[in-house]
Amino acid sequence: MRTKFCIIMFIFAAGLSGCGIGTDEPKKSKLALVKTTNPSPALLESNTEEKLDLVESIKQDISSMKEIYDVAVLKGKKDTLVAYKVKHMYRFQMKKIEKRMSDMLEKKYKDEKFTVSSDYKIFLEAIKLNERMKDPNFTDKKANQKLQEIIRLKQEMA
Repeated sequence: MRTKFCIIMFIFAAGLSGCGIGTDEPKKSKLALVKTTNPSPALLESNTEEKLDLVESIKQDISSMKEIYDVAVLKGKKDTLVAYKVKHMYRFQMKKIEKRMSDMLEKKYKDEKFTVSSDYKIFLEAIKLNERMKDPNFTDKKANQKLQEIIRLKQEMA
């Protein structure tokens, strides 16, 4: 009887430890791949009104596309990352959607350098960075370094 109780308790403890209890990953990023998160666009440098309007405008332009259901926009010093999720019906047209989106962004925002990605890992990393930026101890320099890492990751995947 006592050994059965110990075995049951061991299995219960092992099950709880495998569920990810106690992780420091932010709540929003845990569900980012499952549902629409609709993150606010983020500036990784000093918040000037003009640049805030720019990232809001980029997000609205991408969100207005019928094939897209979630967009994360991160604007760094030099680069702008646009990560998005495509509706399931349009998954077979992803290359066409990405090309049309890139052309539209480059045409409308000539001075910006864009990195566009529909990859879920890039989207998830963008959400995590967006959430970490809310921490006052997370500096602009660290944020820009992380953005560059995400962009390098995207380029390696291509």
